[in-house]
Amino acid sequence: MPLKFIRDDITKLKADAIVNAANTSLLGGGGVDGAIHRAAGPELLEECRKLGGCEVGRAKLTKGYNLPAGHIIHTVGPVWSGGKNNEPELLRGCYEECLRIAAENKFESIAFPLISSGAYGYPKDQALKIAVDSCSEFLNNHDMDITIVIFDRESFDIGKKTLKNIQAFIDDNYYDETIEWRYTDARPHGNFRGILRPFGKNTHHAAGMAQAAPANVPVLEEACAESLKDKLKMIDESFTEMLLRKIDEKGMSDSDCYKKANIDRKLFSKIRSNKDYHPKKSTAVAFAVALELDIDETKEMLLKAGFGLSNSSKFDIIIRYFIENGNYNIYEINEALFQFDQVLIGS
Repeated sequence: MPLKFIRDDITKLKADAIVNAANTSLLGGGGVDGAIHRAAGPELLEECRKLGGCEVGRAKLTKGYNLPAGHIIHTVGPVWSGGKNNEPELLRGCYEECLRIAAENKFESIAFPLISSGAYGYPKDQALKIAVDSCSEFLNNHDMDITIVIFDRESFDIGKKTLKNIQAFIDDNYYDETIEWRYTDARPHGNFRGILRPFGKNTHHAAGMAQAAPANVPVLEEACAESLKDKLKMIDESFTEMLLRKIDEKGMSDSDCYKKANIDRKLFSKIRSNKDYHPKKSTAVAFAVALELDIDETKEMLLKAGFGLSNSSKFDIIIRYFIENGNYNIYEINEALFQFDQVLIGS
């Protein structure tokens, strides 16, 4: 199952378990810890009193009580002190322990906050990397719906240089201004207006360049209909057929592909079993990234799904930026998409 990123209140998520970034006493505190205790109710505190606390890097399980989530996995993250006191290993241990407990209890879904990135001061970009690496490694061998709950863009710190390069790429390629044009001919009431979107910065004003719409649409004759039937018999391969062909050509297994694309196994099964399946654009792009297709192959795959790459879409331009720079890391791509308020790919 995929690794998802959302902006939400973790106390309102319905899952088999949510993770509480607790302190060593497990008796509640500020931030996420306090919010979870308040939402779960006093019974949570009573159960936590019996657990005898928790060590840094470890985790313990309780019921969810008044939460939509069935259970709470409490883990204690490290306080950041410059990385000199084994903080990365301890933080990684938090995720591994929570996921181990979830797997042992056969949970199908779990939601994490970004552990230690609040009052404990762990740098958010480093905390996110450990979270993603730990969860991705777990998903290589397990099926589980994992969600990381993010509240701010600072958590997705892709680096000032990369962000600047992407912004420059968008500035050079993105066109959202419209041009109003008027077409005039000699007939009475022959004037009409429309909106024409430019395809590049050098596009000139389009006044007078439009063609008048034909007055009558010819009826499709029988010969034409037969010709259309013949053409439909020669229809090109579908998105599913191209996807499966490319998986074979790349020497990948199905699981390698859908995991690298951050796609749910059940969704992949639906696609595989239906040669005429029409995916969402974000799903098609995720497979193109997983297969490390070049820009022309990516456009071809998107076309099979009924989509394209446009200079009037920031999403499309960001995808182009990463593919043209040979960066197929889906999580880095999603970090950039998140920064620019675009739909994430994969999940």
